[in-house]
Amino acid sequence: MKKVPLHTKIFIGLFLGVVVGLVFGPKARSIEFVGTIFIRLITMVVVPLVFFSLTLGTASLGDIKKLGRVGLKTFLYFTLTTAIAITIGLLAANLLQPGAGLNEQVKQELFKNYQQAARSKVAVVQEKPSLISVLVNIVPTNPIKAMAEGEMLQVIFLALIFGLCLSLITPEKSKPILNFFDGINETVLQVVNLVMKFAPYGVLALLASIIGQFGLGILLTLLKYALVTILGLTFHALVVDGLLVRFLGGLKPGRFFKGTSDAMLIAFSTSSSNATIPVALECLDQLKVKKEYSSFVVPLGATINMDGTALYQGVAAVFIAQIYGIPLSLTAQATIVLMAILASIGTAGVPGAGTIMLAMVLKQIGIPLEGVALILGVDRLLDMCRTTVNMIGNMAASVVIHRSEEKNPPG
Repeated sequence: MKKVPLHTKIFIGLFLGVVVGLVFGPKARSIEFVGTIFIRLITMVVVPLVFFSLTLGTASLGDIKKLGRVGLKTFLYFTLTTAIAITIGLLAANLLQPGAGLNEQVKQELFKNYQQAARSKVAVVQEKPSLISVLVNIVPTNPIKAMAEGEMLQVIFLALIFGLCLSLITPEKSKPILNFFDGINETVLQVVNLVMKFAPYGVLALLASIIGQFGLGILLTLLKYALVTILGLTFHALVVDGLLVRFLGGLKPGRFFKGTSDAMLIAFSTSSSNATIPVALECLDQLKVKKEYSSFVVPLGATINMDGTALYQGVAAVFIAQIYGIPLSLTAQATIVLMAILASIGTAGVPGAGTIMLAMVLKQIGIPLEGVALILGVDRLLDMCRTTVNMIGNMAASVVIHRSEEKNPPG
């Protein structure tokens, strides 16, 4: 087994997790702690890795003009791909009508089982701060507190400021600090390598617990909705991201997807963009994407770029509207696109964040927020799928930004 590639071991873990979940049912939750330990181990290094790698990446860009140029390119790329993703979701939902044919009895059963969970999601949205507050809160009053609490936007802001200032002072003074930061960064990456040896077992436990808890029955009930969402996500990942990597990044899609397979499997099994950051950076390093770009793009993307989540919101919003019999005008659907882009900024890259974003979108276009209960039954599975697409988008962005700055593809 020592000669078996890591991604193969993780895939075996995924398969065995499904088998264990189906065989043992709810009892499979008894091994969930193994998966929880794995997530905690990999999440443990996220804040230091993001801070030190992003600081180094920003400092290595050299000057304010280059930082501004790379930052603007990254932001425009994220905005464009998010808009494309949600448009695909809306088109798929309007064409395939996933909400058609769900009878009243099934609808009432879904409400009964998931109404309480939906209320908790709605409560979070009711307390959601305004966009102005989000922008103000990006600037931390206490850097140590921001790191301790894992406030990723604040950590990113700190890293950008530190990196920028390191590039402004003289090389004689900045070099010792950069060498120290580089040493810490390499140490953190070594921790990631050790943790990843535990990945197949963590993945097995996580998936077994999910399948054992929810089973496949609810998936059959919402099969059409789930399939439309997964179809849209697959199209965006393989076609949209594949074409962008090929024509804007100069990298063959096959090589890209093979090289990033470890990160995709971790994203799928953990449903956490933040937990996938260390693995994504390692994958991009192996693809010869310069760290000064990947360490800037990936942590930022894990916080503000959510292609998969945006696409899911488009399908889910139309699905819930169809269930309620509420027609969505072009204006309402344009509002969904805008809201999904805005809601992506500052939403935590953790499991379940997409559902809160969806509730925000539903509130804006006048669909009852309780409709979230209709899709919670398969949300955990779809969360795994959309997180994978989110991270594929971030890694694809790194390849594209590398090519745009270096004029040559990675490698």
